[in-house]
Amino acid sequence: MKLFGYLSIILLVISGIIILSGSSAFLGLSLVAACTCGALFIMSHCQLKSFAFTVWVIAFVTASLFYPRAFGSWFGRDLGILIVPLIQIIMFGMGTTLNVSDFTRVVKMPWPVLIGFVSQFSIMPLAGLAIAMLFGFDPEVAAGVILIGSCPGGVASNLMTFIAGGNVALSVTMTSCSTLASPLMTPFLMKTLAGKLVPIDFMSMMLSILNMIIVPIIAGLIANKILYSNKKLYRSIASLAAFALVGLGLAVVIGVLAAGVHGALGQLSSGLILGCALIGVVALAKLIIGILLKGPENWMDKLLPLVSMAGICFIIAIITARSSDKLLSVGLAIILAAILHNVIGYSLGYWIARAIKLDETNCRTIAFEVGMQNGGMASGLAMTVLNSANAALAPAIFGPWMNISGSVLANYWQKRKAASRRF
Repeated sequence: MKLFGYLSIILLVISGIIILSGSSAFLGLSLVAACTCGALFIMSHCQLKSFAFTVWVIAFVTASLFYPRAFGSWFGRDLGILIVPLIQIIMFGMGTTLNVSDFTRVVKMPWPVLIGFVSQFSIMPLAGLAIAMLFGFDPEVAAGVILIGSCPGGVASNLMTFIAGGNVALSVTMTSCSTLASPLMTPFLMKTLAGKLVPIDFMSMMLSILNMIIVPIIAGLIANKILYSNKKLYRSIASLAAFALVGLGLAVVIGVLAAGVHGALGQLSSGLILGCALIGVVALAKLIIGILLKGPENWMDKLLPLVSMAGICFIIAIITARSSDKLLSVGLAIILAAILHNVIGYSLGYWIARAIKLDETNCRTIAFEVGMQNGGMASGLAMTVLNSANAALAPAIFGPWMNISGSVLANYWQKRKAASRRF
């Protein structure tokens, strides 16, 4: 893989020469190729691999800026229609990593969860509003900044907590609880804080979150049971075939019944269809890979992170292609806003937890949960509910930055062993 590292450096040098020559020919191609080679190299590097996702995002953003038509439409179909299904697949993947105990664990550790929950839905949306006003963003971009702050914690926070030596169980529980509360909290915060900037339909946003986030997660919880339960019911050929048939059959039936249906059922239909279909596919895949071919049992653990990474990169590219002009004019300001917003989340999350005398592992956990939001959810809501590519700019920038800062902070804390004492 060192070859990719050398190629990346050579291509960056070539890109620099092209820029200095004043020519733009092949600049986009050389930059995209440089980022792609760099990402492939970093993926194989034991110390740098946590930054691979960010480099892939840069590669996709670069491609969408230089070749926006490639992410505009295929075969006459607008690629914007893929945003919601991709987010649903990512959330389904999140659901497969959860089980019921991740939600009931709040009873065992109510105080840290409550502190994190309140901090998440107060610090970040208010900071988003303050930063949007400070930078003087236009209404749609400002609404996007507030939106990313009003979303629940992202799944990346769980990984960062693990690397940093935090309380992973608490992290997963906090992410789960804030996500479950998001159908009410996110529309409420947006209506309250951004209602004067752009029109906010509370009910439409709530149903969109249920369809895009909650329904796929519930489907993922069911898939988790099918994938990882050792009970005979989930390991027999007949049972898995039945699960596959029922899941795929329900997807078809719901699709037929929902055709032309409007209202709440219509808005939830795509989540129900995709969720049922994915449950059927998971059962069928376990039947074929796990039972008939005697393959590895952890194949889903290896596949879903790659699918999620590819899905997020593609979503960001689609958004960037639709607002490239706006990004070029306010891109630096949005990057600075992302850094400031993120630092406020980490800092206040950590020090509030420390002030109430939680131990170091829990302080680190709350810092990540408060500082890192679900960027995919914010992007989807911006495109489908706010109907604004400009509002989706902030989530598209904030998401990659959160992974950069989270990786740096997690690796820093990893080298500083968490003390078990209470402050």
